[in-house]
Amino acid sequence: LHIAILASILCLTVYWLIRDSYRVRNLSGKHVFITDCDTRLGKSLAKWLDKRGFCVIAACATEKGGQELQSCSSLSLKTVNLNLADSNSIARAVMFVTEETAGKGLFGLVSNAEGTAPVAPTDWLRIEDFHSVLDVGLLGLIEITLKLLPLLKKAEGRVVNLINAKGLVAFVGGGYSLSKWGMEAFSDTLRIEMQHFGVKVSIVEHSFLKAVVNSDVFERDLLRLWNRLTPEIRDSYGEKYFVE
Repeated sequence: LHIAILASILCLTVYWLIRDSYRVRNLSGKHVFITDCDTRLGKSLAKWLDKRGFCVIAACATEKGGQELQSCSSLSLKTVNLNLADSNSIARAVMFVTEETAGKGLFGLVSNAEGTAPVAPTDWLRIEDFHSVLDVGLLGLIEITLKLLPLLKKAEGRVVNLINAKGLVAFVGGGYSLSKWGMEAFSDTLRIEMQHFGVKVSIVEHSFLKAVVNSDVFERDLLRLWNRLTPEIRDSYGEKYFVE
């Protein structure tokens, strides 16, 4: 019994030593770029990393979001406007990150983009409804990752892609699940390719976050989609389907 206890203690000790060896040390001067910091998840992560001593560069979709984040963070935290659906906006953000890192390279890129997606049967949707989601939550994140890879390779940094687990369950039509599955595939491929350069690529599939769902907005959007349907599609579903 005593031998078993000692063996357990030894195993735990070895485990803690190995785990501690993977902790990032000397955080000062390490730059981390985070997208979608207008949202609760991105904002919370930016504030937490800022308190830990990282040099945080937070991308916000609105000036208001950036101002709110700066008001509750240290002076070392920087913000930049970013529209992931706009290549020019992405280029400006990359230039800002390049200037801020000042030749040191980028220690971390945290990609996060929730956005909104029309919730409706697939044949209620148009191709632009898919673009409105995929241009931000998939193609936009891929584009900014590609443009930041030189900085990540220089610092032998890491990419962390945050993916909402609910997007991995295709329970509704539209581009939301497509964007999440796409980011999974992109991350898996990038992880293999970047090993040679010492860049780590991780996926964090976070659980369902507590959120307030505005049923009025949901119903209004659903009604908008219903009203624009062709008579043939509307008749195939029937008024009863919409009411239920």
